[in-house]
Amino acid sequence: MSEPVSPPALPVTFRPGRTRAILLTAGAAIFVVLAGVSLLLEQLGPGDRITFIISGALAFWALAQLGRVKVVADESGVTVVNIVTRRHLAWAEIVQVNLRPGDPWVFLNLSDGTSLPALGIQPGVAKQRAIADARALRALAETRATAAPGPSES
Repeated sequence: MSEPVSPPALPVTFRPGRTRAILLTAGAAIFVVLAGVSLLLEQLGPGDRITFIISGALAFWALAQLGRVKVVADESGVTVVNIVTRRHLAWAEIVQVNLRPGDPWVFLNLSDGTSLPALGIQPGVAKQRAIADARALRALAETRATAAPGPSES
């Protein structure tokens, strides 16, 4: 169906670059607009001005949290950084890397039977880049899983 992908050199970081740029730009714009409004409206008192500025800072922080998602692959495994969680997986824990049509991001099927969303690879703004990143991570997982010793080999 698709040609084999050679795994990239480690360490490698996958992150939605365009989405991150959009989120950080929007967050900065919201902060600047709210801070500007707080300074330009003469009828606002000091408490109201501070509230506007804090609201802008919170909006920027929230969008920055959405933009911090990434997937980092290194020799020891994969670290998935999502919006509020960070999880390190050994290569042997990753059974399958999935990015099906319509999926909002990559899902990692794990050896314990669960699935972990990896928001660092998402096809929202840059679909072809996400597909290439998912294939690269899949190639790494397949290569590393076969190279890692099994549980019975101690």
